[in-house]
Amino acid sequence: MTRLWNQRALIVVGFLITVAAVSAAVWRYGYLQALDQLAQRGQADLDLASDRLTGQLQGFQEIAVLLADHPVLQALAIGRETAAAKAMLLAAADKTAALDILFVSPAGQVVASAHDATLQDVSQNAAFARAMHGAMGIDHGVKPPFDQRTFVFGAPSFAVGGGVIGVLMVAVDVDRLEDDWRGSNPAVFFTDRSGEVFISNRSELLFWTRPKGEAGLVPAAGRSPPFSSSFTGPHEVWQLGWGPYLPARALHLVKQLPVIGMTGEVLVDVAPARRLAGLQASAVAALCLAFGAMLFLATERRRTLAQANAVLESRVAKRTAALQDANVSLRREVSERRQAEAALQRAQADLVQAGKLSALGQMSAGLSHELNQPLMAIRSFAENGAQFLARGETQVAAANMGRISDLAERMARIIKNLRAFARQETRELTRVDIVAVIDTALELTAVRLRDDAVQVQWVPPSGPVWVHAGEVRLAQVMVNLITNAADAMEATQDRALTITLNTGDRISVDVADTGPGISAPEKIFDPFYSTKEVGAAEGMGLGLSISYGLVQSFGGNIRGANRPEGGAVFTVELDRWEGEKAA
Repeated sequence: MTRLWNQRALIVVGFLITVAAVSAAVWRYGYLQALDQLAQRGQADLDLASDRLTGQLQGFQEIAVLLADHPVLQALAIGRETAAAKAMLLAAADKTAALDILFVSPAGQVVASAHDATLQDVSQNAAFARAMHGAMGIDHGVKPPFDQRTFVFGAPSFAVGGGVIGVLMVAVDVDRLEDDWRGSNPAVFFTDRSGEVFISNRSELLFWTRPKGEAGLVPAAGRSPPFSSSFTGPHEVWQLGWGPYLPARALHLVKQLPVIGMTGEVLVDVAPARRLAGLQASAVAALCLAFGAMLFLATERRRTLAQANAVLESRVAKRTAALQDANVSLRREVSERRQAEAALQRAQADLVQAGKLSALGQMSAGLSHELNQPLMAIRSFAENGAQFLARGETQVAAANMGRISDLAERMARIIKNLRAFARQETRELTRVDIVAVIDTALELTAVRLRDDAVQVQWVPPSGPVWVHAGEVRLAQVMVNLITNAADAMEATQDRALTITLNTGDRISVDVADTGPGISAPEKIFDPFYSTKEVGAAEGMGLGLSISYGLVQSFGGNIRGANRPEGGAVFTVELDRWEGEKAA
């Protein structure tokens, strides 16, 4: 009996050791799987924070580039328009929330400042030095004339001959950039090339530095807090003792941001992953112990084990059947969603086509008149030509034939534009001449503009301007904007439509009117939003919504705003065709 009990004890101990080893393996596997998911979410959070910071800073960089060659600053560089330059810099700083905007002479002396900077010599600033070489400069730190964390962008201002006559410097308040995400999870911080934490949503980490060759951070002053680093699979995990607002164990992820000279880092708390792995290991251990107990009692309770096995098989069968039903239901749902998505795409395409046909319907009377006039003239010229031929006046008859040819060409051009505008275009984007598109839209709406006495101000460039878009869909956008402008000016005396084409890295078109302006700019692109009277023949509120969707499908942007002098202006921004960029 004692020997039997000893054998059983050895079996139990061996079984417990096996369960412990399996549970440890399950814990590690579950921990690694959970860390993979945490890494994906953490990387997404880091990408979001990095993109937000980079986007905010690039906005100020673009301001520096746009203002650098302003005519007022050109005059300031030669000692004129000082008051006007200061007023312009102050207005720009107020509108963009910049900490300060400075115009600096080539010698490094501050010529004008939005907020009257006390420091007059910025020649040692890295952004200034690079800008003086004709390139975009960037610098950061706590440096004069600012006693706080700042990013500084320096853009060269070029003279007519090509030389640098000054530098426009835009200072950005880093504290203000952090206001809307300070304290959010997870902990994110950005270090510069020297390893110093310059931006973070945890203020206690600011100005900590990374010693050369080490992974962790140390405060700028004071005793180094507890820290150790290890790898779990491919993941780097930090053990921290840095305060109550930072996790004790954290997954450390890194992203390089060469555009702003920073490295984004995130610390994701791994406590949920450890808890999940612990629960999985506990569940496996419990299952193994239960299974072992069943095996231990198998020799004494064969009948009970058989009954339990039958019950277990029944449960497994039910669970399998339930899983199969769930799988079938899931496949059905996936199929239904795919069908719904396809139906949505078709509905969107039909809506775009309906918008074009609606515009053609509104223009049909005027276009019929435009075609009827040449037809009547052709008939008249043909009859006169026959009489002239009968009289033997061939030269006059030939002139009439030439006029008939010109009128036929005019009719063909109108019909060609109508057919192109009405056809169903594919979603593929191609190279499109936006100048030709604007001319087509003006020709399609010419009757409406002439009947409403609208003065069109449009000076096309000498050659084509190629953009990345769809020709027919872009024409619909321009027709919608022009007709909306005409609608807005119906109740005004002075009716002027101004179309301006701006070229640069991105192509933009401004369509401005002299109407009453936009009462609710934030709603103008909402579907079914309209300022026209309820029950009117027009004004379903889909024109701008369709235009917004079309421009977004090109990868562009459309926005509307009120003009300071009155009226509204809609701006369409499109990417330049890649072949044009390479040229």
